[in-house]
Amino acid sequence: MSNHSGKDVKIGRATMPAGGWGSLAKVSTILLDQRVPIKDSRLLLKQNKPDGYACVSCAWAKPANPHPFEFCESGAKATAWETTSKTIGADFFERHTVTELEAWDDHTLEDQGRLTVPLRWDAASDTYREVSWETAFAEIGATLRGMAREQVVFYASGRASLETSYMYSLFARMYGNNNLPDSSNMCHESTSVGLQKTIGVPVGTVVLHDFEETDCIFFFGQNVGVNSPRMLHQLQEARRRGVPIITFNPLRERGLVSFTNPQSPVEMLTGHETPISTQYHQVKPGGDTAAIMGLCKAVFDRDDAAQRAGAQRVLDVAFIQEHTHGFAEFEQSVRACGWIDIERESGLRRADLEAAAEAYCEAGAVMGIYGMGLTQHRNGVQNVTMIVNLLLLRGNIGKPGAGVCPVRGHSNVQGQRTVGITEKPELAPLDKLKEQYGFEPPRKAGMNTVEACEAILAGKVDAFIGLGGNFVRAVPERGLMEKAWREIPLTVQIATKLNRNHVIHGKASYLLPCLGRIEIDRQAGGEQDVTVEDSTGCMHGSRGRAEPVASTLLSEPAIVAGLAKATLDPNPNVDWDRWVGDYSLVREAIAETYPDIFHDFNARMWTPGGFRRPLGAAHRVWKTESGKAHFTAPEALQGNPDLRGGPQTLRLFTVRSDGQFNTTIYNYDDHFRGVQGSRMVLFMARADVARYALREGELVSLRTAAMDGVERRVDGLAVVPYDVPEGCIAGYYPELNALIPLWHHAKESKVPAAKAIDVILERGGRLS
Repeated sequence: MSNHSGKDVKIGRATMPAGGWGSLAKVSTILLDQRVPIKDSRLLLKQNKPDGYACVSCAWAKPANPHPFEFCESGAKATAWETTSKTIGADFFERHTVTELEAWDDHTLEDQGRLTVPLRWDAASDTYREVSWETAFAEIGATLRGMAREQVVFYASGRASLETSYMYSLFARMYGNNNLPDSSNMCHESTSVGLQKTIGVPVGTVVLHDFEETDCIFFFGQNVGVNSPRMLHQLQEARRRGVPIITFNPLRERGLVSFTNPQSPVEMLTGHETPISTQYHQVKPGGDTAAIMGLCKAVFDRDDAAQRAGAQRVLDVAFIQEHTHGFAEFEQSVRACGWIDIERESGLRRADLEAAAEAYCEAGAVMGIYGMGLTQHRNGVQNVTMIVNLLLLRGNIGKPGAGVCPVRGHSNVQGQRTVGITEKPELAPLDKLKEQYGFEPPRKAGMNTVEACEAILAGKVDAFIGLGGNFVRAVPERGLMEKAWREIPLTVQIATKLNRNHVIHGKASYLLPCLGRIEIDRQAGGEQDVTVEDSTGCMHGSRGRAEPVASTLLSEPAIVAGLAKATLDPNPNVDWDRWVGDYSLVREAIAETYPDIFHDFNARMWTPGGFRRPLGAAHRVWKTESGKAHFTAPEALQGNPDLRGGPQTLRLFTVRSDGQFNTTIYNYDDHFRGVQGSRMVLFMARADVARYALREGELVSLRTAAMDGVERRVDGLAVVPYDVPEGCIAGYYPELNALIPLWHHAKESKVPAAKAIDVILERGGRLS
């Protein structure tokens, strides 16, 4: 089956706003494509509702008083993708060898439908063959028991519920390691590190109510129209109140330009658009620290002018003195930084940064919202701490309408870290687990995602268990990783649909199909509910509403329990079967382990709008070493200090389309950017297209500008002239992950630096 390639691309103009008829049409199309019955399409009315299911797509907050249709285009696609009537049984693999499936692209693999039976790879026939659940658990357990404990990896994507995540982390630690990397390691670990050391919490301080009280919003590196469209409701309401929204993003994204609310009949009939950004600054990829440094410098300049005029200070001096540490060192670094350097590294003019700073200074309460455009850099942690610096200057943390708001991606990716999925033993309550379950938890640090990849390349991983996700497609260094992956003795994937991580497999490989969150989960104790945490630190109940696509599926908790029972020695303090029969018992166990967060868990899980985890920084209680919020002086302005090519290089950053969610590709179109028919495209500034003497649609190749002896190359990319900073180019994740060296990651957090990769363009690019 052939893949869509750069030669298939059709390029048009994208003029429509986010939302509107375009989004409605996309929802209708995917419901038809996935053969979702009419009765199941009504499930959308229960999405993100207090008595319904939490969206399996993004992690944006769920309101206490939801809209009649509390779903967006992306969420509707995710629901259709999961509730499809297309299925894969054992007969599918009788028709297709695994080697044949390797040639299929991401969309085609997942579009085959839901996996329905447990499968084991058969080397003789190069196919997956059906195996009973009992046999699969017994064989996997026997293999794991014979392995070195520190050489087994327990990976988790962001999909799993709090209940499943807690059980999975307990399984790993009872097995004997903290090798619990997850998708946070690839996106917002820079947030967890940066916020923890500056304000004492690893998550944001903003909740939905703050949008009603804010005076100004600053946006950095987050494409709301694709990655969290429901936030557009809050942004639209803020704009109607006259709240300025200042955006820093390399591309002019449709969701941050204008929005037509699909829930408003008037707007749909009249085509009315709400302008979203009042200022839009196209910062150079990797230039975020420099841009925020310029904002801070302009704030200091305005404060100096106020003092000279005998006017009220611009800085919140009382807040800084009472609540912060390190201000003098930060002030010195800002004043010593020259505008020439700031303009060069940010790609922005001083006047533009001063205009943004003016809006900041005139607002009483400011929110700083950001996404992976800030975290996936070599200086990703520094970018996060720079946002904190900016907010602290005027006391914009710990008061209504103000605060820091990292926008997480996958639903419950934040929550699984909250209940123990972490490679860092200091972040897990190991002493409490020892008391609770009567075993000695491992104290050695485990592997994060990059370290797991390094171990796989070194042949030091004996088994990889994946709780969801598409690991080999999501990580950097694809050329080396796929080759090394085939040498892993055992790979186990808990999944709903077929993906590339299943056809690139270990020497022994199992696929264990699970229920989706939207499906009714019937256990011995009746129909079960689960819980998730949203991006604002609020916990929500989620109740499956669709009939399971097959009776042969097990729930994620049941699969984790089956693996644990087959692998571990019996423990009288852990009754896996009772937990599977009644998830409320798992929640009671979570509450015992984490009483400050989850006390009265079962009673509070259906609180409208969710119940919030305690966040000291939201109340100006700083759980840092000094007991105060920390200003931190940046080490350098350069956004790409360790991968800097010469004048012949371009700076690549990866983006997502409206036709995907993470590695799940729903279609080949990107109606926000005017691209149809292929994802093998390269967005280039028109000046660069002319400089290279290229034509629209011409195929080119990219190779990474790294002198480490490894060739990283992607061919067959069609040139698309686009509004992108000169000298910079953009292309789609995960297709361009092959260009990211594994060592090109954020300092401290080790998040792959996908948002700034120096590459060399070659004309006449052949098809991949």
